[in-house]
Formats: sequence, structure tokens, C-alpha cells
Amino acid sequence: MKFLAVGAHPDDIEFGCAAALLKEIRRGNEVRMMVLSRGEAGSAGTPEMREAEARQAARKIGAAIEFWDFGGDCRLEYKPENSCKIAAEIRRFCPEIVLAPDTEENQHPDHSVAGKLTRDACRLARYGGLLPEMTVHHITGLYFYSITQHVGWPPDVVIDVSQVVNDWEAAMRCHETQIRAKNYLDLQLTAARVLGLSIGVEYAIGFRANDPVRVEFLSDLKFPARSF
Repeated sequence: MKFLAVGAHPDDIEFGCAAALLKEIRRGNEVRMMVLSRGEAGSAGTPEMREAEARQAARKIGAAIEFWDFGGDCRLEYKPENSCKIAAEIRRFCPEIVLAPDTEENQHPDHSVAGKLTRDACRLARYGGLLPEMTVHHITGLYFYSITQHVGWPPDVVIDVSQVVNDWEAAMRCHETQIRAKNYLDLQLTAARVLGLSIGVEYAIGFRANDPVRVEFLSDLKFPARSF
């Protein structure tokens, strides 16, 4: 299967969902990271440094990575033209699963904008009247990840990432300019530890589902939902 992970900034995917991507790549699935800025407005690190860090992290994850010009960091706009750009990439790459930042407002306005653009793009990629020169594509699942907002953020799907936590940490450490500025590493690992304990594993990360998760039988759900 193919996974497309969208992030507003060079480190969003790594902090937010790279642990799940590492598991998918180990399973033989293909991952592409689509980054909508180069951290132009950030207080720590130049755009060139931020891009280089993200490329290094992508190599550690085992994913392809592409940087797109959506006006720059802090200039992402929620408008149809931008959704169409992502829809075109969905049609080119044809992913089954798409991951994006949560659409709820949080500490950075770009995060929710990137999530909404991606949500709309997944629908627009299905419409034959848009971008008629490209073949339409239907994804099978869209899931939203949290970047640094964990308190009060209840996920719909929780994934045990205990086996890949060291590789996840190595990917996050590539963003040296950011973890020097704030203690993002401890924040992410602590949140993953707490979520993992809640389901009886060492580390876990969560996603919100854009649509109901379909199963054939309740008995297909073999893992316990909670440990407490």
C-alpha cells in the first residue's frame, strides 16, 4: 500500500506520525512525505537548514520527501487552489492512506490549515470534472495526527509503536534546530508513553479518523481498547 503524509512544516510529520510510518515501511508499504513549507518564519534554523534536517529524517524513516511552495511558513491559506494542488499529488501518487495534521485549531495556525486543505483534496481527487487531464483517485482512509497538542486530544485509533520508538527518536533528533529551541523530544515521547500505558503497551500514538472505521465483525477487533 501507499501512504501520503502531509505536513505544514519540515518537522510536523516526524513529530506527529513518523512512528506509524516506520511500522508501515517495515511492513513493505511505500511512504511519501509532502511538506508545504520550509520553516521560513521559524525562530530557530534557516529554511535551508530545516529542509536538510527533514531530508535526513526522511532517509532514516525510509520515505520519499517533497517540498511544495504554498506561500511559506505562516502564509498557508485555506483556499480551493491549494486543495487542488494536493489533489493533483494524490492523483499522481495514488495513495490508499493519507495522513494530515488535525483540523482543530491549535498552537500554530498552519497545522489546521494543512489538515483542512488535505481533507478537501482527498474529496476533490475523486471528481472527474476537476483536473480532467488526470485520472481520478479514491483513497481508502484519511487520518489526522496531533503534532504537539496532546492534552484533551482523544484519538479514534491508537497504534502500538513500542518496537520502533528508538528509530522514531532518531528521526526526530534530525531536527536539531527545533529540539534545541524547545523540548519537543521529551514532549512527544512522554505523550506516547502515557498513551501506550492507557492501552497496555510501552509506547503508542493516536489518530483521529475522518470517516467511521469500517470492520466486518466486532470480533475482528482483537486488541483491548484500554488498560485501565
